[in-house]
Amino acid sequence: MLRVAVVGSGPSGVYTAQSLVQLDPDVLVDVLDRLPCPYGLVRYGVAPDHAKIKSLQQNLRAVLEHERVRFLGDVPVGGDGVPPARLRELYHAVVYCVGAATDRRLGIPGEELPGSRSATEFVSWYSAHPDASPARFLHGVDTAVVVGIGNVAVDVARILARGAAELSPTDMPQAALAALAASEVREIQMVGRRGPSQARFTTKELRELGTLPDAEVVVDEAELALDPAYVDPSGLPAAQRRNVEVLRGWAATPARGARRRIRLRFFLRPVELHAVDGRLGVARFERTVPDGRGGVTGTGRYEDVPAQLVLRSVGYQGTPLEGLPFDAGHGTVPHLAGRVVRDGEASPGEYVAGWIKRGPTGVIGANRPCAKETATSLLADAPALVRRELPGDPLTLLRAAGAEPVEWAGWLAIERAEAALGASLGRRAVKLPDWPSLRAAAGPAAVGVQDPPPLR
Repeated sequence: MLRVAVVGSGPSGVYTAQSLVQLDPDVLVDVLDRLPCPYGLVRYGVAPDHAKIKSLQQNLRAVLEHERVRFLGDVPVGGDGVPPARLRELYHAVVYCVGAATDRRLGIPGEELPGSRSATEFVSWYSAHPDASPARFLHGVDTAVVVGIGNVAVDVARILARGAAELSPTDMPQAALAALAASEVREIQMVGRRGPSQARFTTKELRELGTLPDAEVVVDEAELALDPAYVDPSGLPAAQRRNVEVLRGWAATPARGARRRIRLRFFLRPVELHAVDGRLGVARFERTVPDGRGGVTGTGRYEDVPAQLVLRSVGYQGTPLEGLPFDAGHGTVPHLAGRVVRDGEASPGEYVAGWIKRGPTGVIGANRPCAKETATSLLADAPALVRRELPGDPLTLLRAAGAEPVEWAGWLAIERAEAALGASLGRRAVKLPDWPSLRAAAGPAAVGVQDPPPLR
């Protein structure tokens, strides 16, 4: 019987496990994650007010409850965790589905100032990621600037503009909810170096900004008109054309004096962040113009925006995985149809899926065909892989080596604890925000409850 380890329990990892058990009636899959909770970015990246997208957890849950799939949380791989070489000894094949772990930087002076953070850090904070910094993001902030014009930037701007009453029904951690309730942010500027026709946000996400009860969206018609495709959008793809139509509507709508204002800015490139009284106080931008080749060029004209918080949202990048080859230029592991490539040859038993395979592109659904391709490659190799005799049940051997995996019963205990916490606060389930509380909630149920599938 073929035993496979899938490293990562986000959509790419779970879809890989699903494809494997659907395509092969005998394969056994262990889904490992360094966190004690499953679902990856669906739990820790999708905004808490996007309940429909977060409901995808129920689909992922069905896979992780499959009789031939085991969830093993709190099992880091590499570094101080399980050495990748040891993982290869315990399983016939290992599939790495670890995403793109770091955010891109602006690379400008002042980026290290207090008040300059990544959107990833902010999302982790309001999503209760156990690695999140407890930093006081919003203390003393009147104006926040989000650098980027993609969906993550829209999420961040929307959360900054929402009221506590709208966020209370979500699973947002109590500390973040309290901080947002006390927030004195009045203006959020979302800034892109290119024009509206080149923005990466989807129209659905964009329109949502205009539905917030205590906020209004402001755009400058003259700034939008710097984009020739805004002036004449007839040649744009449908998605970009819809974005332009939404922006046109906002440009023609008078400001109504709402409590908070979301200002969408274009053709501005960040060049420097300045301190005021020891922390971020001003963000300087250079005005750009289209260069006629799909990019922009600087004009030498600058604008200073008073801001106490700058959140960069300019993309993600993969990081090297211990023991695996890495293409630093693309931030991915070299592969052929999901098979890890070493020195020009496919490496037996090593596979990748998700962003570490194809780069940080595509919506959640794009992981399905990506995972299926990798699973198909793996199962084609299975006759050769399964000839190697394994030393025993991987879970038993991981425990013997000192690991304390949180199994599915432990995760269910965490869910119950989060429901109880929410009830005590007069809310629905509220996420536990740190490692100690998650591990305490998993408790005795973390280990030893699920009987491992037999090694045949």
